Amino acid sequence: MTVVTNETNPTGAADIPPLIPPLPPLSLYVHIPWCLRKCPYCDFNSHTFKDSFPESEYINALIQDLLQDQVYINGRELHSIFFGGGTPSLLSPASVHRLLSGVRELVTFSPTIEISLEANPGATDVVKFREYHSAGVNRLSIGIQSFNDEHLRELGRVHDGRQARHAVETAALAGFDNLNLDLMHGLPYQDSSSALSDLEIAMSYGVPHLSWYELTLEPNTIFYNQPPELPSENELWSIHKAGTSYLSDHLNQYEISAYSKPGFECRHNVNYWSFGDYIGIGAGAHGKLTSADFGQIVRTAKTRVPDHYMQHAGGRRPGQHHPNGKFGTTQQIETSDLPLEFMMNCLRLKSGLPEAGFTDRTHLPLSSIADFLQRNKERGLLRQGPVIQTTAKGYRYLNSLLEDLV
Repeated sequence: MTVVTNETNPTGAADIPPLIPPLPPLSLYVHIPWCLRKCPYCDFNSHTFKDSFPESEYINALIQDLLQDQVYINGRELHSIFFGGGTPSLLSPASVHRLLSGVRELVTFSPTIEISLEANPGATDVVKFREYHSAGVNRLSIGIQSFNDEHLRELGRVHDGRQARHAVETAALAGFDNLNLDLMHGLPYQDSSSALSDLEIAMSYGVPHLSWYELTLEPNTIFYNQPPELPSENELWSIHKAGTSYLSDHLNQYEISAYSKPGFECRHNVNYWSFGDYIGIGAGAHGKLTSADFGQIVRTAKTRVPDHYMQHAGGRRPGQHHPNGKFGTTQQIETSDLPLEFMMNCLRLKSGLPEAGFTDRTHLPLSSIADFLQRNKERGLLRQGPVIQTTAKGYRYLNSLLEDLV
């Protein structure tokens, strides 16, 4: 426990509680909004380009964007950095190095910082991977989705199964031992046999981390407006049972769609799910941040259109702060919404979070959710004890459990 020394307690007696809880760990999310082609299922802020994109100008804007949010750093070290998109592997290694150097000038890196970059097969080669590694990236996340050519065509991906395999092999040759593969299931015309085949191929490479999630039809996507033929509910359940059973023999499931070897959990995502803080920079990036005086917890959202985003960086003086959000908007999370916001994240973790973490991260007393906890322990959805954690039944019916807080 933190010991506070002040005029009324000059000895710093340990029975005096801390005046304020500690700030949460801090991460940085960097959004790269360009793709070679927009996938029909994708609802992320991504934009197709034809010949080139304004890479240098965008890196300049990212650094200016971080300057705007520097007020939220408050002396904290960066715990992790994640390049998402879009297709971050379209960036040149020189641009990644320049951005990381600019970030390091504004905020201290933890000695054990995790720096992840999403890459797509077909947008990389071994030289580029090695140069990313030299620039400071120490974790790759490759968007495989499937090794099956037919399923990749149905998903509108720009790569095929051979290129998917090559990307994994190339990452290993480039020296990346901290590697994630993204795989989807519930694909058009997929059955449990073909879903298992994807997992078996992935595991044959000995990858330490796998993200395995079901295809969903999101609004404002081509698939939502022109739905493909998806597996039946019975087939989806068969795929889920077969896949989770297979993965349990190889990796530990630590989150709804995340599996890893011990020590290879994605620290950036765990910080999200632990209701930690993260700065979001880039067109369409989102952030969640705690003010130093604990008066508020805010969410930030940056303007989505890349051209508009870069225009906001024009004429900006280094260190100039725009409290009204020159690159986007800032909105306080209402106190009444904090319990749901916290639970939506922490209950995704199979290990849950200590009950004390609720107060540390929301600044609300545990008594504010006492009825919810007790009611769902009686329903068999939450476990008894000092950890807020679902039972196996609660994990399966997580949406129903969260609806109890709405």
